Amino acid sequence: MPPLPAEGTVLAVLGLAREARIAADPAVEVILSGGNPDRLRALLAARPLGGLRAVVSFGIAGGLDPALRPGDLVVARAVLAEGEAGPVRFAACDRIAAGLCARLAPLGARVVSGDLAGVESAVMTPGDKATLRARTGAVAVDMESQVAAAYAADHGLPFAALRVVCDPADRALPAFAANALKPNGDPDVPAVLAALLRREAGIGALIRLARDSGEAFRSLGRARALLGLALGVDA
Repeated sequence: MPPLPAEGTVLAVLGLAREARIAADPAVEVILSGGNPDRLRALLAARPLGGLRAVVSFGIAGGLDPALRPGDLVVARAVLAEGEAGPVRFAACDRIAAGLCARLAPLGARVVSGDLAGVESAVMTPGDKATLRARTGAVAVDMESQVAAAYAADHGLPFAALRVVCDPADRALPAFAANALKPNGDPDVPAVLAALLRREAGIGALIRLARDSGEAFRSLGRARALLGLALGVDA
């Protein structure tokens, strides 16, 4: 297997401002979608070419494998996406994936290897998660990995993904969650409050989501500390 490019930064592709703050270091360039894959594609298309050694999809995800709980980490073997001509599989770089698993070994059984599903809109219900799991075999789902993987493939760059489960397979997301982000990836608090006033979600659902996301981000922070410089992508 050829060595990874020795020069350049690692491009971390993610959805949320909080993920970007966790990922950042001098060897990492971050670009985020704010929950909008088309916006992410436009931002990547506008980025000047060159200067990268690898592309890493990084952040939280929805669980598809019923065995995974909030805070469990997935190192991707591949990303599965729907293309115009049918399903598309983007393989992750074996060398980077192995390196991530080695660095995350202290976290033990909470780290799994598996395929990610990349989707264009949020998968909200346990039924939809089960359908996606049956169709793809993926263990988790997010809205950035397919965009990041396609960008890496188009530019001949190694690709990897590290995602932490937030909402497990058996838990629905509140309806407001699909539109609860600002373009910069920060939570849209007025939109959440308006959804509560319209009774689109109850306090209980909001508390559960806060609890799950808190566990996910704590786990992501622990993983980030173990990865070290450049998200653990070694030359």
